[in-house]
Amino acid sequence: MTSALSDPTLERHFKGHRDSVTSVDFSCNMKQIATGSSDSCVMIWNMKPQMRAYRFDGHKDAVTSVQFSPSGHLVASASRDKTVRLWVPSMKAESTVFRAHTATVRSVNFSGDGQTLVTASDDKTIKVWTVHRQKFLFSLNQHINWVRCAKFSPDDRLIVSSSDDKTIKLWDKNSRECIHSFYEHAGYANYVDFHPSGTCIAAASTDNSVKVWDIRSHKMLQHYQVHSGVVNGLSFHPAGNFLITASSDSTMKILDLVEGKLLYTLHGHQGSVTCVAFSRTGEYFSSGGSDEQVMVWKSNFDSVECRDDVKPRHKTVSGSQSPPAGSKAHVPISSRPYVLSNQTSEPTEHFNRQDSQTAAHPQSYSHSGSHSRATHSHTYRNPSADSSSNHQTQQHHSQEDHAQSHASDGGVPPALANTLEHIIGQLDILTQTVSILEQRLTLTEDKLKECLENQMEIGLHLQRREEA
Repeated sequence: MTSALSDPTLERHFKGHRDSVTSVDFSCNMKQIATGSSDSCVMIWNMKPQMRAYRFDGHKDAVTSVQFSPSGHLVASASRDKTVRLWVPSMKAESTVFRAHTATVRSVNFSGDGQTLVTASDDKTIKVWTVHRQKFLFSLNQHINWVRCAKFSPDDRLIVSSSDDKTIKLWDKNSRECIHSFYEHAGYANYVDFHPSGTCIAAASTDNSVKVWDIRSHKMLQHYQVHSGVVNGLSFHPAGNFLITASSDSTMKILDLVEGKLLYTLHGHQGSVTCVAFSRTGEYFSSGGSDEQVMVWKSNFDSVECRDDVKPRHKTVSGSQSPPAGSKAHVPISSRPYVLSNQTSEPTEHFNRQDSQTAAHPQSYSHSGSHSRATHSHTYRNPSADSSSNHQTQQHHSQEDHAQSHASDGGVPPALANTLEHIIGQLDILTQTVSILEQRLTLTEDKLKECLENQMEIGLHLQRREEA
């Protein structure tokens, strides 16, 4: 078996929203997908075909962003109604709501430990909150126009934000200071996110481009001009070697960050592709569009080990193993010490000579096992390079087997790990329930206080009448 990629395939699609899908995210266990829409609803789609979807009504205006908590037991949603809601993704659809900003909330993002949220808004601010009591912690205020997106770094020490003021700002969470501003000249970034290694960021821009910046040297590493429309969103593969983008030109593009080139063009949505996200393991990715549909694709990349703490996998060539003649050493962005040579991928004739196979436009509620294919930008592969890669893959698997056997000797038994995970999940739900009860108790206390005040006023009024 070689390490060659297979074409991505459309596995399923869901239709239930009544307006454009604005945001999509996978749960950590791949059992659910959360989506937000301009129809003001949050929907939770169950990957098992026999299980129905949940529709959560609560927001009074368009939902702009959704995300599962790291544990998968909460879903946060941001809305044009200026609020953020935290949902328990079950049939009961319980939620807490808090007024987060004075204008549209554009994005919401959990920290890696699930304890805090960062929100971005048209009120030009970024705010950080506790998840447990939705307590406001601090605000970041240097943007001078709408803030489209804000994300925590993988280690939670940094925050990146993008704004209509044509800047992308990098913030230190502890000092609350802006440590660098990246400037976009032709447009502004709709969406920005950290590479899984935390060493660089990627931005999806209104000038139809995708740019990758190094956050240490502050230099642009790669510039992709492969879309013919505004780029609305992007997502890094958990291994860090691939990036998928969503555009108003009705396509998604899969970019090879190691080689700095376009790999695939994916068709399927009718109209703009508004959002895209890889699953936590990278085995699947999902897309949403202005056609109100949610699509689930199988990546068919080299598999990444399925576990909670997926880390970037680095393919490197050691000094004792020279790369075969005519092949390139596959060194991911995350392993480069500071900066790649600037690479610009243009939609050249090479990329335009693509297979014409496209995914059929789905019509029914859902399909499983669809064989719709992506357009593939063909590249020459050196057989000797594949052989070398196969040898490295075998070594990698043997190391994994050794690690797994070692873990089984002295690690936590699987049954105990599952029990602990279940307990943590139940504690999360209990914490959320307590938070809901606290909120209701506060409302009751306020009402009681109001009633007592009214009663005192009535008593004083009666006393004055008697005295008169």
